[in-house]
Amino acid sequence: MTATGPSYGLDVLAFGPHPDDVELFCGGLLASLASRGYRTGIVDLTRGEKSSRGTPETRAAETEAASRVLGLSMRENLGLPDGWVTPWAGFEGHDTEGAVTAPVARVVEVLRRLRPELVIAPWEKERHPDHEATSALVTRALFFASVRKFETEPPSESFTPRQVLYYPMRHLAEPSVVIDVTAAFERKQEAILCYASQVQPRADAPPTLVGSPLSLSSLEARDRFYGAQIGVAYGEPYVLRETLGLADPVDHFRRNSFARPLFFPERR
Repeated sequence: MTATGPSYGLDVLAFGPHPDDVELFCGGLLASLASRGYRTGIVDLTRGEKSSRGTPETRAAETEAASRVLGLSMRENLGLPDGWVTPWAGFEGHDTEGAVTAPVARVVEVLRRLRPELVIAPWEKERHPDHEATSALVTRALFFASVRKFETEPPSESFTPRQVLYYPMRHLAEPSVVIDVTAAFERKQEAILCYASQVQPRADAPPTLVGSPLSLSSLEARDRFYGAQIGVAYGEPYVLRETLGLADPVDHFRRNSFARPLFFPERR
């Protein structure tokens, strides 16, 4: 922190539980931002080694191809154990000896090293335990990244991003915002199709949700539905935990003007 405010590094950093999760659920936003000249990146927590299809080597090659399609500036994999992602490892019983190498500390180190202005993380409700755990893990790390006395290896300075967006996956959370990804939708699809071992229906492969015949069309329908809520062809939903503030609503809505929406959310 300086007298003029925090110094940022990467513009946008998305966290994914497994390689392909970010592409499936917020690939449109990352592709759109990269095309606008922003420096974007992804940190995958695991290598997806417990996947019913493919191998870690296959998944790594697919990830590299998808990263090129999205126009990423960087991508890392923390190599946490697939199926065992937890925000509590290393902290049981105040285990200070293992704290600096715990998953939370490793995510804190990434945040402090890359210093992203915008962080994108999974929403807290999800069918896959690793997905829910990733949301809790990143949320804890975002807090501790700002705590000066929270130790990491190597040592790092405290940091707080400007904003955090959470992306819903299979659970249809009510979005705080829907982002227009129409111009980037074809690239999102191209990036998803890089994961052929995971998403292509095959009679000779074990049945999985993401590899089922209707999986990709249902995800397209999801983006079409959210797009219709803001009057565009394709949109991605995001959730904010805090209230969004606007200093100049006239300027905001001038620069973010959309056609008449076709669907309207329920207001409680």
